[in-house]
Amino acid sequence: MIDALLRGDHHVHSTFSDDAVSSPEENVAAAHAAGLRTLRLVDHVRQSTTWVPEYLAAVRSLVVPEGLTVLTGVEAKILDASGELDIPALPTGIDRILIADHQFPGEGGPLSPTAVRERIAAGWKSDDVLDQLVTALIASMRRHPGNQLAHCFSIVPKIGLDESDLGGERLTAWAEAAAASDTLVEVNEKWGCPAPAALAALHDAGATLVASTDSHEASTVGRYSRVRQLVGEAVT
Repeated sequence: MIDALLRGDHHVHSTFSDDAVSSPEENVAAAHAAGLRTLRLVDHVRQSTTWVPEYLAAVRSLVVPEGLTVLTGVEAKILDASGELDIPALPTGIDRILIADHQFPGEGGPLSPTAVRERIAAGWKSDDVLDQLVTALIASMRRHPGNQLAHCFSIVPKIGLDESDLGGERLTAWAEAAAASDTLVEVNEKWGCPAPAALAALHDAGATLVASTDSHEASTVGRYSRVRQLVGEAVT
């Protein structure tokens, strides 16, 4: 199971993202060198983004080695507790939207980790914070079915909490929503999440896992260590 999972990398950035350094061509070459079967090229978007047609044209023009499948994606943050995404109108050709917890989904819009920590210090109960986070994730999966969760729960340590604080009830509801909405959930090498308890909940719910490096440079495409460990702990 683990070896098959690691034959794909479902979250790889290119120079269409302003924080990445490798071209789509370089990422394809790196994926082939790593022996991958599947590569999902993904770049960050906002509601104001206009370059998605150019990105799709660049992907279509790639020379893809035999045995490698190249998929497309765009990564957008959850804006608020209703699950709305920071995403433009998308042309045909994007295989999956990657739903990302880059900031905390507040009632009226995204909150920075610092703002959430300050509110917790001022009395916002951790249980209420985590309820709101999981509710927003579930809402986003339901509003945008058939997509992918990116580095899910990476926001949790940034706001001063731990994934273990989520508890079984929240994880079960989250995992069942992922399965029901045909949402892929990536096990993310860069951020080391979700944790084994969350992965076990996904397994029990029948949700689909994919592996990702969240690479921003070609040298890390398909190179896994944390993902192997996380999945190994979850399924044993």
